[in-house]
Amino acid sequence: MSAVADAPAPRQLANALRMLAVDAVELAKSGHPGAPMGMADIAEVLWRRHLRHDPADPRWPDRDRFVLSNGHGSMLLYGLLHLAGYDLPIDELKAFRQLHSRTPGHPEYGVTPGVETTTGPLGQGLANAVGMALAESLLAAEFNRDGHAIVDHHTYAFVGDGCLMEGISHEVCSLAGTLRLSKLIVFYDDNGISIDGHVEGWFADDTPARFEAQGWYVVRGVDGHDAEAVDAAIHVAKAQAASADGKPTLVCCRTVIGQGAPTKAGSHDVHGAPLGAEEVAATRVALGWDAPPFEIPADVAAAWDARASGAAASAEWRARFARYRAAHPALAAEFERRMRGGLPVDWAMQAPARLLAMADAAGEVATRRASQLALDALAPLLPEFFGGSADLTASNLTNFKGCVVAGRDRPGNHLSYGVREFGMAAMMNGIALHGGLLPYGGTFLTFSDYSRNALRMAAMMGLRVVHVFTHDSIGLGEDGPTHQSIEHVPSLRLIPNVDVWRPADALETGVAWACAVERVDGPSALALSRQALPAYPATPERMADARRGGYVLADAEAPRAVLLATGSEVGVAMQAHALLAARGVAVRVVSMPSTSVFDRQDRAWREAVLPPGLPAVAVEAAHPDLWHKYVGRDGSVVGIARFGESAPAAALYRYFGITPERARDVVLDCIGDAP
Repeated sequence: MSAVADAPAPRQLANALRMLAVDAVELAKSGHPGAPMGMADIAEVLWRRHLRHDPADPRWPDRDRFVLSNGHGSMLLYGLLHLAGYDLPIDELKAFRQLHSRTPGHPEYGVTPGVETTTGPLGQGLANAVGMALAESLLAAEFNRDGHAIVDHHTYAFVGDGCLMEGISHEVCSLAGTLRLSKLIVFYDDNGISIDGHVEGWFADDTPARFEAQGWYVVRGVDGHDAEAVDAAIHVAKAQAASADGKPTLVCCRTVIGQGAPTKAGSHDVHGAPLGAEEVAATRVALGWDAPPFEIPADVAAAWDARASGAAASAEWRARFARYRAAHPALAAEFERRMRGGLPVDWAMQAPARLLAMADAAGEVATRRASQLALDALAPLLPEFFGGSADLTASNLTNFKGCVVAGRDRPGNHLSYGVREFGMAAMMNGIALHGGLLPYGGTFLTFSDYSRNALRMAAMMGLRVVHVFTHDSIGLGEDGPTHQSIEHVPSLRLIPNVDVWRPADALETGVAWACAVERVDGPSALALSRQALPAYPATPERMADARRGGYVLADAEAPRAVLLATGSEVGVAMQAHALLAARGVAVRVVSMPSTSVFDRQDRAWREAVLPPGLPAVAVEAAHPDLWHKYVGRDGSVVGIARFGESAPAAALYRYFGITPERARDVVLDCIGDAP
């Protein structure tokens, strides 16, 4: 009998995935077996016949990307990685959902080799995939040359009903269709079940028609348990993607959740709970799977092993890249730098000088304008910049001199995302995960509520993305409380691993941008003013101090108190400093553009800036609670603990008492002098 005839059937190979998921969830007494069992046949076809990947080199630049957006089905991905030959031994699958295992409850980027993004919040993985596909398209246009296609891969994503119910899916899929991201292929696990039961009571959309209306190519009615039907659909998707008018593809796969479980398949009972010992045993019989838990028959394991094919695929690309390097050495070096996430060799020399010159020339400007000036200064050094705005470019000022607007079949480095804050933020994560670009995006600070969960995911994954949040306080004025941020900066500061910057002038804004660019282990958020702010000396010494997150901006001999402020309220503190000096009261003014960066400084710096025992008063036009960490029980905070009002900015500052006179009086009260 031939080797081909002896090879395990596709269904048997898929059953290996099913049983690994069933056994791992059963051992953990926790997890979601239904989606892995239902999508196993689709996964087998994609991973064994189409996906270009190398288990020995999970970060190979031109690999296909695979995203499990319905991340609760994580055991499907862990089974795929283990069987394909990634560094994920069977003992890790046995430790599913256990402390410090490499198989956490939902896939986590950086924990498990081969996991391209952290998924779990439904819909965001799909948005990440859109960002990855966009990055592939942009980098291909920038780096590929005739006869040298070094960026040429697909992005595949699995999604379920839940992903498509989430609003973010509408945001990003609409944009993907508009941009015609043809190398994006999404598989819809249409099993009709969510946690609450059969979805027709709450999800009756005509999903294929929706995607066709959004500009996608849709392959309808695919039997998700027929390997040849799935294979044919993928071939169709790839063929149309290669055409001149190719579109992203949705492959609609009708499946049975928990396929193979005799009494629970097709019901919500199999969605998010172990099958139970009796059903597990019955499933083994139904599938004809005789192997004990976590054991894979040798022929099945051999058929799944992708190490040889993966090594050949990555070696072919490296040979192709070597030819590219010979023909285009400068481009090859730039591509490698960009994919590493490294900075240009002259960054350390040029960036500070450019930003100092910018700040010196800027004068008194709004920090949103200072941000744009910083982009003007830095963009020539950073071709990896990819900016954008959620329909607020003229307000956020995220465009820069010489930027090129990106669009359908039009590469560039600045994108109008439309009114899609959440989608923009999650796509930025996908762009960063892909590599080669440094994404940033803008909206009003109050709308950070829309994008917050994607920012949280960026922090969790340690991604270098930059959020430009403008109109940061009551200082925006007449638009009123719906647009005036009160709790937003304090709440963003609570997200672990996010550096929030609220700069006081052009120099601090430039510092914020430089630090955000240089940071490689997490996102940064810049909270910027609508209104013009005073300028302070643009010196190298002050630049160095500002990089430490908090520093002494104005001092006095033997100060009796500290005035601590950020952003637009640094000007209030400086005026209060002058009022107190006129009264013979010496105080220090500390500008703290980033509390998280300040907190990472050594104790000597922190205590030199904020001496223990010296009364402190914080001034910020935001919710006051966070500042008690710095001012202590004996200090005070001049802030706002209610929503704003609609009025000109100056009137609002007076109404809410964010004034030099009030700051002066609060200081006097703290030190025991009568105001």
